[in-house]
Amino acid sequence: MGLPEPVDRNERGVTAGPSRQDEKPAPQPANPWEAAGAELAARERAAAAPGEPAGRPAPPAVPWVAQDEKSGVVFARRLGRGLLWAVVALAAVTGVRSWVVPPKAPAAASAPAQAAPSYPTADAQAAAARFARAYLGWDEARKEERAALLASVLPVGADSTMGWDGKGRQEVLAVQPGTVTPGTAGRALVRVDVLIRSGAPAGQSTGASPSPAPGPSADSPAGGTTPRTEPGARWLGLDVPVIETGGRFAVTGRPGLVGMPAAGPKVPDTPAAEADAELTGQTKSTVEKFFAAYAGGDTESVSAPGAQLPALPQGIAFKALVNWSVDVSGNADRSGTAQVSWALGGATVEVAYRVKLTRVSSSGAQRWQVADIRGGTL
Repeated sequence: MGLPEPVDRNERGVTAGPSRQDEKPAPQPANPWEAAGAELAARERAAAAPGEPAGRPAPPAVPWVAQDEKSGVVFARRLGRGLLWAVVALAAVTGVRSWVVPPKAPAAASAPAQAAPSYPTADAQAAAARFARAYLGWDEARKEERAALLASVLPVGADSTMGWDGKGRQEVLAVQPGTVTPGTAGRALVRVDVLIRSGAPAGQSTGASPSPAPGPSADSPAGGTTPRTEPGARWLGLDVPVIETGGRFAVTGRPGLVGMPAAGPKVPDTPAAEADAELTGQTKSTVEKFFAAYAGGDTESVSAPGAQLPALPQGIAFKALVNWSVDVSGNADRSGTAQVSWALGGATVEVAYRVKLTRVSSSGAQRWQVADIRGGTL
């Protein structure tokens, strides 16, 4: 009929619309926290505006705003994790115990104490020896010579006579410097042994002939004219005070004469080596021939091949092989002790040698020959 369809109304005359059951539920947010936030916001709006219909759903909302992390925060977090792993790795390598109980630190090595510069002993001995030779050698006919020699080792302006009265004559045969006892401020005391011969008148030779027997001197009460003499050559000790200044040494004052021991020290007895009697008898003639050639100037023919044994100088003659003994101990080479008598200077002297023998083979035959000799015995 062209009329509109009747519309059913409810009790109150309101047009019936679709039922609540037919209404589609509002889509729920996927995040439950966002749904809870949206519901809370809707309730707050409903309480603030009571006139608005309560059935209208509120738009979903969240109570916070998502923000991206800053790059500095990310870097700090990654750095912290890296440091943590580094500490764990270090603990695994070094051990946790070394962190809790650290090892004792090694004691610091003390720096070596610098030794004080040693005293120039050799230079002090040289200066003292020069002084001793000039001090104990004098000749009343050559006073200036002694003064000039002393001046070279005395301070400037020192008395070059050093207490000598200018009389007599004395010769220095040998000088042997010895112990140096350092003092303070570069000073030291040097012991010098001097071999002197005194008592010969001026102009008289001081050969090896014995000195004349002591007789009355010109100054004696008897008024004799026999020249004044003293004992022959003898050793004398001299203590010389020296000082180092400016890199040079000088004698600071007069020395002191000291005595020399009449005999050497006592030494322990040397144990005698056991002798090989058989080999001693077999090699005695070989050793005799060697020492005869040793004095005669030809050792090559009586020594082992390759041995370098220079002969003695002229003026020494072989007298005899006084004693010869070969030691029991030894391997291929053997050693022995020889006591030899030499004629020298109109006298006979006996000396000792250690002789080394070696076995030499020639044309199927073997013999002992001298391979080396050393003077003296240990």
